[in-house]
Amino acid sequence: MVPKPSIDRAVPPIGAGKNRRRSPTRKTRHGGRPSQAAALELRDRILEVATELFLTEGYGSTSIEAVAGRARISKRTFYHRFDDKAALFAAVVHRIIEQIRPPPGVPLLEGATLQEILRRLAGFILRAALSPQAIALHRLVTAEAARFPNLVRAVYDEGWAQEATTLIGDLLARELPDTRLTVELRSFAAAQFLHMVVAQPQRRTMGVGVPMTPGEIDAWADNAVNLFLNGCRGLSGASSRRRR
Repeated sequence: MVPKPSIDRAVPPIGAGKNRRRSPTRKTRHGGRPSQAAALELRDRILEVATELFLTEGYGSTSIEAVAGRARISKRTFYHRFDDKAALFAAVVHRIIEQIRPPPGVPLLEGATLQEILRRLAGFILRAALSPQAIALHRLVTAEAARFPNLVRAVYDEGWAQEATTLIGDLLARELPDTRLTVELRSFAAAQFLHMVVAQPQRRTMGVGVPMTPGEIDAWADNAVNLFLNGCRGLSGASSRRRR
């Protein structure tokens, strides 16, 4: 935070400075809005507090008053930055997803074969989906979606599922140019790939069964990629037979 100017200043003698000319480089400090860096720091502190409260206490049990109190801000300061609790939750979801995305510059679509590329993607997807914050967010949405249906929308409005589906569909179009997979079939196959990779490891991490070991997760990813590729070839063959 930017330190406040001190008010403990010696009082100058009467008449001192009457004829003193103000230095042209000296600037008068004014109160008002914080600097951009301070504003960003404050927003990050609010989101950090809100993330902890949402993921530990739940959406319904987390109040704006609790967030403001934990962040050491007034409600007025809160409402200068967020319209309401729903807007705060959407910002928290965005922050979580940005934190679990692969770092910028990581090569996602490089590899000697389609199988190698898909295996790398499966690894990234699993690391993101099984991260503690992703699991906690999934628990929250699953538990409270009936009371607060907009929670699901806040998660999926981030567009991560559509982004991944488009990425995989475009990869299939690039790597399997001679097949007869239509755009619709590629989109369907990409959605199935995401489900195959994530669903069972995620359920077991959440307590439906015993969590997978790292070795089991690797084997699961390998099997998912192999089955997915076989399925794509099967869809391609079915499409080809229908067109004859």
